[in-house]
Amino acid sequence: MSALPLDWLLSPAALAILGLAVGSFLNVVIHRLPLMLERQWWGDVAHQLADSASYRRVFGVPAPRDLALAGESVQKAAEALPRLNIAVPASRCPSCGHAIRWYENIPVVSWLALRGRCSACKAPIAWRYPFVEILTALLFAGVAARLGAQPATLMWCVVVAVLLALSAIDWDTTVLPDAMTLPLLWAGLAAAAAGWSGLALQAALVGTAVGYLSLWSVYWLFKLATGKEGMGYGDFKLLAAIGAWLGWQAILPVVLMASVIGAVIGIGMKLSGALREGRYVPFGPFLAGGGMVVILIGLEPVLAFIGWA
Repeated sequence: MSALPLDWLLSPAALAILGLAVGSFLNVVIHRLPLMLERQWWGDVAHQLADSASYRRVFGVPAPRDLALAGESVQKAAEALPRLNIAVPASRCPSCGHAIRWYENIPVVSWLALRGRCSACKAPIAWRYPFVEILTALLFAGVAARLGAQPATLMWCVVVAVLLALSAIDWDTTVLPDAMTLPLLWAGLAAAAAGWSGLALQAALVGTAVGYLSLWSVYWLFKLATGKEGMGYGDFKLLAAIGAWLGWQAILPVVLMASVIGAVIGIGMKLSGALREGRYVPFGPFLAGGGMVVILIGLEPVLAFIGWA
């Protein structure tokens, strides 16, 4: 039997199917990575509470005994938690603990067959699970349609998958994990150095610097003017990663798209009451969305649309 041709394996249809499977994996990452980070942070808290020498250096007085006891309590509680990573434990219903069988975990199809409910307890399964799977499939198909059947297409599919996962995590938690933004940044520089991304290494380095320093400057200007923090450091790193992949010319279009769309959605949520007092709309999903638009459409058409070509 002859091997399947590359044109078919990297076609929009084939990559859409791959996108469904990758989207199912992204759902796991989106749900578990923040929990893994929170566990790590609590471990850091326990370590800090037990550091009496650090307390004395900072506050100038001996650490109260209750502080060390609190640290021990947190450490014991953390150690008693069951193992958690991307692969372990197996997927279960959060309501009843029902172990999800393989045929209940087929992207989109299983959700439709189960009518969006757990097969055991009938608790609702969030619509976002099939939404992420379908969106990943559409993004992969879009990348394939633009770039054609070449190995670099798979690389760009990975980039949009990471951007999508970062968007969902930031939307849920207002956190952009270094565990994803920094590898994305370094991978962009490595791809440029190897000639895989179609971007010269110098352009990638300038894009990284411009991406980071532009938002870093805005952050400090806003903080000096208002005394408040307008965004987090994760946004700087995300835009630096986008610059590493797309170059410095993409930075301003991405930021403009993110700002306009973010403002419209934020105002809409505020007027509808969906945005609670004291909360804010994270910027990361809109930065990532701007980056994905450039990847799917191309930088030249984007620049031409805004009159900069």
